[in-house]
Amino acid sequence: MSVIQQGTASLRKAKKTTVKNCLDNPFDIQWKTIDGDNMHFILQTLEESIKQIGLKKVEAPRKKKRSSTKKQMERKCDASNNELPTAEETEGNQQAPGWTDISIRRQLAIGVNEVTKGLEKNELLLLLVCKSAKPAMITSHLIQLSASRDTPAGQVPRLSETIAPLLGLTSVLALGFKRQSDKFTDVIEAIIPKIPALEVPWFQYRAEGSAANADSSEIHEPEQLEETVEDEHTSQKRKRTDSNQCDLSDVILQPLKIKKVVPNPNKIKKPPRKKKKAFSA
Repeated sequence: MSVIQQGTASLRKAKKTTVKNCLDNPFDIQWKTIDGDNMHFILQTLEESIKQIGLKKVEAPRKKKRSSTKKQMERKCDASNNELPTAEETEGNQQAPGWTDISIRRQLAIGVNEVTKGLEKNELLLLLVCKSAKPAMITSHLIQLSASRDTPAGQVPRLSETIAPLLGLTSVLALGFKRQSDKFTDVIEAIIPKIPALEVPWFQYRAEGSAANADSSEIHEPEQLEETVEDEHTSQKRKRTDSNQCDLSDVILQPLKIKKVVPNPNKIKKPPRKKKKAFSA
């Protein structure tokens, strides 16, 4: 039997269990599928326009470190070959690293981050997303954003395969066209009719309510428009209550699935208070 000496044993602290809170969406919102003919038309128009404009990103060539022996050999070769053009002259003929035209580049939003910022600022006229984006959560949030801004958006297969090499990039998961895009006006007008409309339940009912409010506002007489500020506030409240009372019979809610409930380990439990005994005199 091994005897543990006093003062040598140590207690191991239990590891804190990490808790991550997440909210589940009861609606199952997905991208609408685009037909094969429309897909080929969209890819072909994008390819032709990018080739015609000539927008591309030029990367700077990576310089390798040269050893001391190679430098000595190059010096000997330079002494014999003075008539050949130098490396600086050849590099001067090449294009500078970066985008070929920055003004045209600013008319596009390339990548998920730029597209998300553009939708939040309501700067996009059209949004195209690649179907090969994995996981799907990378681009799923763009459905609600584009629907809230009334921006036509669609998921196009093989978008990254066709456009990325033309732009000089490795991948293009999302491509947005901004409102001030003068070079891509014909492309936007040709692609928008080929993209199916997104279906987001809460935005559909909001659009119906706003249309009903617009019809009712046209019927108002000029005498009613000259009412006081208090009456305007009350009428706005009535309109909001009328628009909120929509028919939700078509909406199907999915059950909320809870995988595991873990108590909060950071919560500090207070010890119970001890009751003081009353002393008899």
